Amino acid sequence: MGRKLDPARKEKRGPGRKARKQRGAEVELARFLPPVEEQLSPQKEKHTVKATGQTARGRSGFSDGNSKWLALAEAKKTQPKGNHVELSSDGEVEEGSWKMEEDGSSEEMVDDYGASSSEEEELLPIEKAALKQKPDREDLSEDDSEEEDEEEEEAEEASKQKMGQKEEEGADLQLNLDIDEQFKLPTSEEIEKEDILFISPCASSLAIGDSLTMFPPAEPPDLHIIHQRIQGNVEVLQDFGVKREEGRSRQEYLALLRRDMAAYYSYSDFLLTKLMDIFPLPELINFLEANEVPRPVTIRTNTLKTRRRDLAQALINRGVNLDPLGKWSKTGLVIYDSTVPIGATPEYLAGHYMLQGASSLLPVMALAPQENEHILDMCCAPGGKTSYIAQLMKNTGMILANDSNAERLRSVVGNLHRLGVTNAVVSNCDGRQFPKVLGGFDRVLLDAPCSGTGVISKDPAVKTNKDEKDILRCAHLQKELILSAIDSVNAASETGGYIVYCTCSIMVEENEWVVDYALKKRNVRLVATGLDFGKEGFTRFKDRRFHPSLKSTRRFYPHTHNMDGFFIAKFKKFSNAIPLTQKAATPSAVPDTIITEPLPKKKKLEGSKADEEQKLPQAALKNKRSLQAQRRPLKA
Repeated sequence: MGRKLDPARKEKRGPGRKARKQRGAEVELARFLPPVEEQLSPQKEKHTVKATGQTARGRSGFSDGNSKWLALAEAKKTQPKGNHVELSSDGEVEEGSWKMEEDGSSEEMVDDYGASSSEEEELLPIEKAALKQKPDREDLSEDDSEEEDEEEEEAEEASKQKMGQKEEEGADLQLNLDIDEQFKLPTSEEIEKEDILFISPCASSLAIGDSLTMFPPAEPPDLHIIHQRIQGNVEVLQDFGVKREEGRSRQEYLALLRRDMAAYYSYSDFLLTKLMDIFPLPELINFLEANEVPRPVTIRTNTLKTRRRDLAQALINRGVNLDPLGKWSKTGLVIYDSTVPIGATPEYLAGHYMLQGASSLLPVMALAPQENEHILDMCCAPGGKTSYIAQLMKNTGMILANDSNAERLRSVVGNLHRLGVTNAVVSNCDGRQFPKVLGGFDRVLLDAPCSGTGVISKDPAVKTNKDEKDILRCAHLQKELILSAIDSVNAASETGGYIVYCTCSIMVEENEWVVDYALKKRNVRLVATGLDFGKEGFTRFKDRRFHPSLKSTRRFYPHTHNMDGFFIAKFKKFSNAIPLTQKAATPSAVPDTIITEPLPKKKKLEGSKADEEQKLPQAALKNKRSLQAQRRPLKA
């Protein structure tokens, strides 16, 4: 039930709270009106008499009655004891519920409606607390304003400094452009100064106890200057006819470039010469820069135990940031960062994935093994490719995992057990003797040992510890292995007859030369690898001309594909017969020590002496056996 309406009770109405608070007009008018006394109305006079004890009529003079009303009056509001606050129907405070008190000489002014002219009113407790905190906030706001002003000044100073730095950088860039445009070869004296050793050669003649303070070390070369010189040199070589310095040959520019790159990137002169023959100069700089950055960590999902989606979700829950490797791989994942070690998670120990580089997945994809086939992995350590083959074969058929290093086979056995591979046989044999050990395979994968010039980011020692002999030694071993791999394949296989040859090197001597050699020595042909990306192999290199089908081979570089340098070639064997060697087919760069023909039999000597000489060894053997038979009983 609601309240009952009392018709006899009439509630007074007056201006609302907001209307009483707004005092903009009277303040402005008070500035222009003269301060004169006011003729109060009888109602106002009663209020003033009660408050001050004197009447306004007794005052002298009469003037505008609104001037005093418009003037501000300082008053204090207090709630009388025993009274309670009553609200009108509009939610306003009743006039009779408040009592005005004056401080000293100030007067209380009330308008015609009985409302106080002061802006302060009775507030709730929470509003009173807010009013008490207002002066503190004002002080804080002043402090904050000062801090903001200081911050603004600092920001302006910082912006001015940045503008000055940008102008300086722009000037430096302009200077660099001018330097690049006016690139000149350094003189021989400047080169000799840079070639000075850190310690004087005279120091080597000193005794062990002598001091080297008299020979202070020379300052190291400025790498920033060398880098700028490399860039300027490359620009000149790209437009040599226009930008070259008069009287200077191209060989001088190339020699300086090779020397600067050797100092800046820490490569040997031999390896830089080889790389300059393979890559154009701008691409060579990108290749050298890419070798200074490690390749992203990638893993391969073991579909024998899990799916890639489930594995990715499990690793994400452990704090691993990952993404699919690419559209070309259905099992690869790339790891950006991780809060846990990737090689020690429960999923890794359970065999759900294998730490494997992205480039190591490509040879198995090119091999394309089928179920129930017999496959040979000639150089299998550490077992990543072998387990991937078993995964694609769904643990059917048979895989012979061979490696010539017995110590590396331990990791192969451990990985195969962890990943759940059950169709693999591990052997420790020399791959060059393998056709005699076992043959008739449907497919063979040969990841031949190489110089490692494609994985410099993993092994920086390759920059300086490889020379011409190492490259030729690797090429010779690779030629022997690829012939053995071809001989181990059965050309009459219904589903196979394929050989995949791959290396982690980018040297032409280890890749195209070896493949071209195999094409001449065996009845094989090159087929497409089935990989949609990668650069084509070389069909001509310097003064060499290779078979046109080498376009079907694939090269992968770190600066273009963001993976280790790799080379892949796929053969199809169409005959088990071994063709006769031809002198024109033998390569001249690497000596051929492989015997592909049976040795000619010795001619028999004519006459009775020849028969006696041929029979002598047999007679001597019989005499030796008879003497051994006679001595046995004596020993017993």
